[in-house]
Amino acid sequence: MLTPSSVVTAQALPEAGQMRAAPTAGGLPEALQPGFLIAHYQLSGAGAQLAERAAALAVEQSVEMPLAGIADAGLRARVVARVGALDVASGRANLHLAEETVGQDPAQLLNMLFGNCSLQDDVTLLGVTLSAVFRARFPGSRFGIDGLRQKLGAPARPLTASALKPQGLPPADLARLAGRLARAGIDLIKDDHGIANQHSAPFAERVPAVQAAIAVANRETGRHTLYAPSLSGDAQEVTRQLDLLADEGVSMALACPFLLGVSRFAELTRHRHPVALMAHPALAGSPRIAPECLLGDLFPLFGADAVIFPNHGGRFSWSRTRCLTLAERIRSPGLTGRGALPIPAGGMQVERVEEMLDCYGRDVVLLIGGNLLAAPDLDHRARQFVDAVARWPASPTAGAAP
Repeated sequence: MLTPSSVVTAQALPEAGQMRAAPTAGGLPEALQPGFLIAHYQLSGAGAQLAERAAALAVEQSVEMPLAGIADAGLRARVVARVGALDVASGRANLHLAEETVGQDPAQLLNMLFGNCSLQDDVTLLGVTLSAVFRARFPGSRFGIDGLRQKLGAPARPLTASALKPQGLPPADLARLAGRLARAGIDLIKDDHGIANQHSAPFAERVPAVQAAIAVANRETGRHTLYAPSLSGDAQEVTRQLDLLADEGVSMALACPFLLGVSRFAELTRHRHPVALMAHPALAGSPRIAPECLLGDLFPLFGADAVIFPNHGGRFSWSRTRCLTLAERIRSPGLTGRGALPIPAGGMQVERVEEMLDCYGRDVVLLIGGNLLAAPDLDHRARQFVDAVARWPASPTAGAAP
């Protein structure tokens, strides 16, 4: 817990903004100043030298040159980052970065927050605090929780998802698999993120085949299963893929912001055909950016309507506490105004459905892939998954906010 003696605050700035709550990833609370955003960092090993290290970080992340070389005092006041609150005990530090240095480009926002200092291994980005006016420069979740629920015809219950895999299957086989999953009642069926535009299943052949199979299943069941094809390639290729989705009536897509590039990911929200975006975390574990910040705050800010992340107890080592915190950040309307749906995944099993729903509550998508696909009877196993979600909650108190 922070005490007044452990927190050092920079010299007061004019026209102090409204105090905002600290990010749950551990950032220090501080007043937001007009024209600035606040980046929250963890600096390892700084100790008594924290103020000096933070000052060096401020220069590195803004002008990247000796301040003595900037003769224009007005320019220095406008664009040089300012050191804000410091906590010597924990090594946490706030920097105030000028909004004008970002413009409205997601990639430039990441650059200003963590560009050069990503190469300095004593720095971790914990979170970012943005003004409402600045947030409006970015697309945010186009549909969000309510919009996705409306598409699926599921206004309140938890949602289900599965994946088409392995890569290497031809379009006809992927379509048959999608039809079986849709008939079982799975809400969202996505391409495995490893499926791109490979020779085995070209995008232009795969998408119409899979979408047609799901459409047939929807007519048979009366449900509204959605297909999320995986987008990949350069800007021209991705635009052609979006055009194909429009032609085929596909209203959702899977994309990896760190593979496509965050600016291109955000551009997907401005295509003539409005698709809901499911963000995949491939490569998101490579930078020292707290997942609560990157997946929980920034991916929805850049346009994600749903965000996949590694669930605790599966193939990945994330803790239950981290996963719960991340899910709450994804659902929070704070940065987007709508909130996105969290999708815990990664080695999940049908037997854990009740446990996971007791953990995350109703506003969640449970993604189970291999545990269905490896079952001796895929159709039965998929129906078990759907039925387990439908039976929840087992008690009147289940589903309360964790």
